[in-house]
Amino acid sequence: MTMNESIIEAGEDNFETAVLDRSRQVPVLVDFWAPWCGPCRVLGPVLEKLAEEYQGKFVLAKVNVDDNPALAGEFGIQGIPAVKLFRDGGLASEFTGALPEPMLREFLSRFLPSAADAQAQEAATLEEQGKVVEAKAMYQAILEAEPNHSKSLLGLGRLLMDEGDSKSALEYLEKISSVAEERKEADPLIAWLKLQGGAIQDENVLRAALKADPDNVETKYNLAQTLAAKGNYEEALKQYLAVVKTDRKFQDDGARKAILQIFEVLGSEHDLTQKYRSELAKILFS
Repeated sequence: MTMNESIIEAGEDNFETAVLDRSRQVPVLVDFWAPWCGPCRVLGPVLEKLAEEYQGKFVLAKVNVDDNPALAGEFGIQGIPAVKLFRDGGLASEFTGALPEPMLREFLSRFLPSAADAQAQEAATLEEQGKVVEAKAMYQAILEAEPNHSKSLLGLGRLLMDEGDSKSALEYLEKISSVAEERKEADPLIAWLKLQGGAIQDENVLRAALKADPDNVETKYNLAQTLAAKGNYEEALKQYLAVVKTDRKFQDDGARKAILQIFEVLGSEHDLTQKYRSELAKILFS
């Protein structure tokens, strides 16, 4: 039963949709409680007050543990009130007991979108609408105030890539913290940009040189660089692998690093990634 837009009742029959699925759009704070629990009667009204005050920035889901024992067991509830915050479909944080209101506000502030997050979302919408100039200006304005804002670094990096400014795009994307959610999207872009940064030479000249001298490591490496920059990843992987097999230290282990960059671009489930990861492992650990 829905109590209002920000406060709902959840249970075993709707937890997946009401909490897990919903948390992909907005953080969901789950209050595991029971009518007989004194501290629950203290905490519950404060949580409800905050949910109404924050006006949809998070959803409060109330779970009565007496009515939903299997759900309580699944989440290891041993004492109540037990509060768990879900975001992006998974558990993000939790606490047990009736925290005072100032501590609750501090807890929530770590997970709720900031003003900069809202602006970055607006910029992303402009970007999707093709309003590139406006989106770029908004991302830049956010970064002037918060130089490490991950969503804005990612957005500006994307736009600069589209403009062909690979160097600047790489600088912004590499500033994204390794623990930020946005880094997952940034890493394949970074890998692609680094592959594009390889020195592109005349492919036909390189093939002729390799035919004349099949064991020349430098020629193999240069051909791999050229092929990777052109997006011919399968043949590039073959050439890089040949370099690793012959001289692991060539160009500061550049061939192995380039192979990993291609894996990042293709994704871990791609057939080429799986095939050549196995091939690389055979060489490295033989």
